[in-house]
Amino acid sequence: MARIKQTHLLVLLLLAALLLAACGGAAAPAPVPTATPAPAQPAAAGPAVEGLRTFAIVPAESKASYVVDEEFFAAAREKYNIEAGQVKTVGSTQEIAGQLQLNLGDLTAPLGDNRFTVQLDTLESDQALRDRWIRSSGPSFNDFPTAEFVATGVENAPASYVEGQEVQFQLPGNLTLRDITQPAIFDVTATLQGDTSTGTAVARALLSDFGIDPPNFANTLVVGDEFAIEVEITAREQ
Repeated sequence: MARIKQTHLLVLLLLAALLLAACGGAAAPAPVPTATPAPAQPAAAGPAVEGLRTFAIVPAESKASYVVDEEFFAAAREKYNIEAGQVKTVGSTQEIAGQLQLNLGDLTAPLGDNRFTVQLDTLESDQALRDRWIRSSGPSFNDFPTAEFVATGVENAPASYVEGQEVQFQLPGNLTLRDITQPAIFDVTATLQGDTSTGTAVARALLSDFGIDPPNFANTLVVGDEFAIEVEITAREQ
C-alpha cells in the first residue's frame, strides 16, 4: 500500500511540473518521497518446545503438604491451649522425590515414567503433638512412611508447548498410601523456563479410602474425612 501511495505522489508531482512548463514557468525539482516506516511488529512468543524430556524433582525447592479441616471444641483449650473453632490444618515436608517425563511436542502423548514419593513420617504441622500422633497412632506413618503417586496419562493439556507459557492440565494416576492404592487426579499448573520446570499439583481424597478413621475425640476435636494433597514442585532437566 505504501508503494502505491508513493507512485501516486510521484505521478502528481510530474503532472504539476508539466503544467508549470506549459505555462512558461520553471519546474521546481520534485522532492524525493520518504518511505513510510513499517509498523513495529509485536515481540514473537518463545520458541515451541518439542521432544521427550525428563525432569527430576529438587527436594530443597519443593514441598508436599496435606490440608484437612479440623474443628476444636472447648476441651481443646483446657488440654492443649487451642482455641475452639474451625481451622484448616496443614502439614508439610520437603522429603519428596521423583521425576516428570513429558513429550513437550505433544503433551497429550502417552507418558513416560512420571511418579513422585513423599516421606510421610517427616510431615510437620503447627502442633508437635499432632505430628507425633499421626506417626505413632491413627494413620501410623511410622509403619507406612511412604506415599507414592504414579501418573497414567495427561488430560486437557494443549497439543504443544511454548517456553515460558503457564499451562494447566490434569494428571490422572494411582495414589498409594498405607499400602492401599486408589485412583487420584492432580490438577496441575506448570511453567517451563530453560532447564527448570516449576508448578503446583493438587488432588483431593478421603482418609477412609486409605483405611484411616477420621479422628474424633469427644469434646476436643473432630477431623473431616476429605483432605487435599498439595505439591509445590521445582524440577530440573536431567
